[in-house]
Amino acid sequence: MRKTIQLILLVLPTIMLSQQILPEVERARVVDEILEERFNHLLPELMDSTGIDMWIVISREYNEDPVIRTMLPATWLNARRRTILLFYRNTATNTIDKLAVARYDVGKSIRSAWDKEKEPDQWKRLMQLIEERNPKKIGLNFSKDHNIADGLDKTDYDEFMANLPKKFHSKVVSAEQLAVRWIETRTPREMVIYNQLVDITHDIIAEAFSEKVITPGITTTTEVEWWMRQKVTDLGLETWFHPTVDIQRTSEELVSHLYSFSGRPDNMVIQPGDLLHCDFGITYLRLNTDCQELAYVLKPEEKEAPSFLVNALKDGNRVQDFLTQNMVEGKVGNAILAKALQEAKDAGLRPSIYTHPLGTYGHSAGTTIGMWDAQGGVMKDDGENYPLNPNTVYAIELNTTVHIPEWKRDIRIMLEEAGFFGEDGFRYVNGRQSELLLIPRPKPQLGN
Repeated sequence: MRKTIQLILLVLPTIMLSQQILPEVERARVVDEILEERFNHLLPELMDSTGIDMWIVISREYNEDPVIRTMLPATWLNARRRTILLFYRNTATNTIDKLAVARYDVGKSIRSAWDKEKEPDQWKRLMQLIEERNPKKIGLNFSKDHNIADGLDKTDYDEFMANLPKKFHSKVVSAEQLAVRWIETRTPREMVIYNQLVDITHDIIAEAFSEKVITPGITTTTEVEWWMRQKVTDLGLETWFHPTVDIQRTSEELVSHLYSFSGRPDNMVIQPGDLLHCDFGITYLRLNTDCQELAYVLKPEEKEAPSFLVNALKDGNRVQDFLTQNMVEGKVGNAILAKALQEAKDAGLRPSIYTHPLGTYGHSAGTTIGMWDAQGGVMKDDGENYPLNPNTVYAIELNTTVHIPEWKRDIRIMLEEAGFFGEDGFRYVNGRQSELLLIPRPKPQLGN
């Protein structure tokens, strides 16, 4: 039976992607071009705004700092040996030095500044470069609040401080603000590409939640999850987490929100009348998506989803609106969370908001707007002390609990979409779900 199902799925036509996926050589070209733009235009602005005139990023092969992973050229899949990058911003001359204290140039922008034959000691060469530039502040990647900005390991920190002349010790500061801004900030060209990524993500979900993949009464949730994973692989893409598919139906009680993350039943057979939910994201051109959508499995006599589920999705959209209208530049995540939750509750909704930065990493750097198990705010963390900045992307992730009298139970409308916060405020990167996907898709009515 299983082999028969697989053969049927292989011969069925697939939903065509609306975006072209580039071959590897073209991806490398695009990645490196964007990296050059970021180094030459974005980085000087960020160094000026954070007040750090020298940024030193140190990492060793297979133990990469999260920041350095975003700086390597497309042909470098890892750091090499000990890779040390030094960025020095001279505002007087409006220049920026981009140097590698390494045996090799690092891509086109970062040139090697270490001749091992002239100076065998890598640390001594680094100190020479620092002495020559005499910076006001030396930023290193250590941070209590931001994991992505805390990539400098203890060994390299100890070695750096042991070799650094005493007169510079007081100039060493955390580069967390600079590191976070580098990770979180998107350029205009990246946002053009981001629209394409989210479009591809939506297309894959639409195909997964269709009769081309799902045969009610036969197909299981686990099979759909693996179909999505295989689809990503077949397209030459990657996913940064394993896809999940779950079911809500009239005969089962709503369980703890933890269900959505670690307690989900496997291999549930999908039946007519089920409300399906997926959590799915891809990685492409060094950016990530994170999307949750809902689908309804039509019963034989149905041509559309029940009105109570249609209205429940509208409640989910309303919670999204309460959140996004409170996304104001300079406000910290906890303040955005508190106001959005209160407004949604005042409107009679039962919301939960756990929105996170999205971009170079799936759970990326920036302000945190709630966690599913911290609806009172994220204390002593980026949700408390880090503001919402422009030109940043967020996974607008949340849910609302809705009572369904027809099912005699509560359901949870769980949604997630990529959203961009820019100079003109908030917008969705590639739209949001406002209608349930239907399985099977209704066929057009034939005339007489």
